[in-house]
Amino acid sequence: MLSLFSTLGGLLISGLPKLLEFFQNKADQKHELALARMQTERELQMAGFAAQERIEEIRTDQVAMQSEAQMTEAALAHDEKVLEKASQWVASYVGTVRPTVTYIFVFELCAINAWIAYYIYSRPSLVQNVDDLIRLTDIIFSADEMAMLGGIIGFWFGSRGWSKK
Repeated sequence: MLSLFSTLGGLLISGLPKLLEFFQNKADQKHELALARMQTERELQMAGFAAQERIEEIRTDQVAMQSEAQMTEAALAHDEKVLEKASQWVASYVGTVRPTVTYIFVFELCAINAWIAYYIYSRPSLVQNVDDLIRLTDIIFSADEMAMLGGIIGFWFGSRGWSKK
């Protein structure tokens, strides 16, 4: 049960940056649209033409798209500026920190479980009946380990789904 919750937790946490980005973009777009609408209303009151309204709607959409593009460009430029000052190995390593931690954890998990399995296999006196085997299997593949592994898999493969939304 803990594995299921941790897998779902990893899946939901992997979408948190996209969710926060969504709300930030909504707030920014709402502000830009409010400014553009105020300008549109003012110009419509002065001009009074229906064609002018349609033109202003198009301009409002353009302002929203431009502001979103400018925010993205600013964020990327900031990241580039920070990485320019860093050492080359740091700039290269930035994209591999999370995968490296994941690989280390999974390798450690496999190595420990293989050692425990070998230890049990090399001492046949530990397994007298099926109940002993089930008890030892619970030691090798514990619920806590499966919960951590489920969380990691949920985060990595869940983030792919969030990025497509």
